[in-house]
Amino acid sequence: MERFYSCSCYFTDNIFLEDYKLHIRFISENQFRKNYQNILRSLGCVSEDQFRDVTGKIQTEVERRRNHLVNSAERAAVVKETYTPLHQHVYHLQESFLAPEFVEMVKYSNSREATFEGLLKLIQKEAAPRVFRFPIFRKEFCNELIEELEHFEQSEAPKGRPNTMNNYGVTFCLNGHREEGYNILLNELGFDESFITPLREMYLRPITALLYSDCGGSWLDSHKAFTVKYDLKEDLELSYHYDNAEVTLNVSLGKEFTDGNLFFGDMRQVPVSETECVEVEHHVTEALLHRGQHMHGALPISSGTRWNLIVWMRASSHRNKLCPMCGKTPALVESDGFSDGFTMPPEDATAHNVACLLT
Repeated sequence: MERFYSCSCYFTDNIFLEDYKLHIRFISENQFRKNYQNILRSLGCVSEDQFRDVTGKIQTEVERRRNHLVNSAERAAVVKETYTPLHQHVYHLQESFLAPEFVEMVKYSNSREATFEGLLKLIQKEAAPRVFRFPIFRKEFCNELIEELEHFEQSEAPKGRPNTMNNYGVTFCLNGHREEGYNILLNELGFDESFITPLREMYLRPITALLYSDCGGSWLDSHKAFTVKYDLKEDLELSYHYDNAEVTLNVSLGKEFTDGNLFFGDMRQVPVSETECVEVEHHVTEALLHRGQHMHGALPISSGTRWNLIVWMRASSHRNKLCPMCGKTPALVESDGFSDGFTMPPEDATAHNVACLLT
């Protein structure tokens, strides 16, 4: 497998302050104070104690990011050794899991006569630009996958932390502080190689090549995958954000819930003040496909519990030119697995300007 890298901005950029709904960049306390103290005061962070509390949380998050690779590998090893799956078969993608409509879309997309216009006849366009909705899994599979996730959630196996947007969300690729909920990285639990990778390569990439050829859809070669759990006792909504991805797949798995639709604005480069959001329905067993840099969020559920499966798909040939998180040429950092989807240009493969993740 080709070696993948992170961008050094992972340690400094896009840190989300939950209390103030603010994404920040942190290089040092002096830089942070200069750039954000006035903004934070306007949001209610008025005392020095409050400011110190904020910087303490940021430094904890930066340290978590620096130790993420080692901690994730340790969790994966313990899970493999100690956790007994409830439904072993759900870890291996089978076509019987997939909705017939989705299989037909893939078959058409792989055909010689496939065109963008032809695929649009098999897929539902949403009011939000270039957002598409389609059935992807059978209901029986969704139910079994949720049972597996809940079984793991209730087990003694180690779990990562939730991200800074989802206090309780069972997710595996964003960042967070609180302990009440848990990260479940798919590669930690064992889904990556035999489920998510073939789903991306065999089924999704033929479709994204037609729908998103201008933003890497033809060359998706890595991913990060996670689930988000919404519950009335836990997370009710997901803040407005964009993804570290070229193309995002968002699947509504279940269970029983009301409301909780998604909403989409514009691309991240467009100021929020100039954006009008569009609400998009999201039904169980269905997927929404959209560009990762398309600003979006989830509305609150009003009853029940909802599980979503998210796959961030990356194209190294696209993101190697510009990191989607910091908007600069990526400063490569050694990592493991698919990391953040950057690859080393062939002419630089023997260079020594790659930072170590753990330094």
